[in-house]
Amino acid sequence: MESFQSVRAEFMRPSQIRQALAKRSVAFLPIGATEFHQEHLPIGLDGLNAQGVACEAASERGGIVLPTLFVGTGGGHKDYPWTIMMDGDAEIRAILQKTLQRLNEFGVKVAVLFTGHFAPEQLEMIESIASTWKQTGRSMKVLALAINMPLESAISPDHAGVFETTVLSKFFKETIDLGELPSLSDSPAIDPDGDPYGLHRHDPEHVLWGVFGPDPRKYDSAAAEALVGKLTLEINAAVDLAIA
Repeated sequence: MESFQSVRAEFMRPSQIRQALAKRSVAFLPIGATEFHQEHLPIGLDGLNAQGVACEAASERGGIVLPTLFVGTGGGHKDYPWTIMMDGDAEIRAILQKTLQRLNEFGVKVAVLFTGHFAPEQLEMIESIASTWKQTGRSMKVLALAINMPLESAISPDHAGVFETTVLSKFFKETIDLGELPSLSDSPAIDPDGDPYGLHRHDPEHVLWGVFGPDPRKYDSAAAEALVGKLTLEINAAVDLAIA
């Protein structure tokens, strides 16, 4: 993501961070997981998507993006190949809480916990952190946002399906290889009642094993720009409201 180096804190010198925050005092904390997303997608997808969308939001309106946390909790893929998922949120929560504490000490006005991994446990964690922070009365505001936020007339969120594949194609298209999946014509997805989210997708014999959502072999990268645009619009609207 070379084009986003100007907002990624790990590439910034202290003076550059100060200048960026003087224009818009917002720090994004992208959170993901290390998780199986079938053979056509990288295991870091959740964090890569969170990072990409956060960088897009910061590039459009201002702010900085802290290094992505590729550690998550929850969901139904913990026993899948190359998934490394925390059993609970204690470790992740400690990192995020310490980061927020330091950002507050640095004088940041708004911190955005933005997760690309949206298992219920992960969502509950960031919402709980934001709620607890608010009760402390500290000056910095904390927002808990997720990539599965409601969007009007947009692709529905999924796991390794059309939604996640489309978002990733905006930022890291080179990491997607549909050739790793059987061809759609030779091996169509057979889903009871046409349900692409059913538990049958946990069957290793299913052609889309571990994919919960519409067949990613039907994704269109041309839709990525509009989808990411809607995400960043909602994120920046929430940030503006917090700053006001």
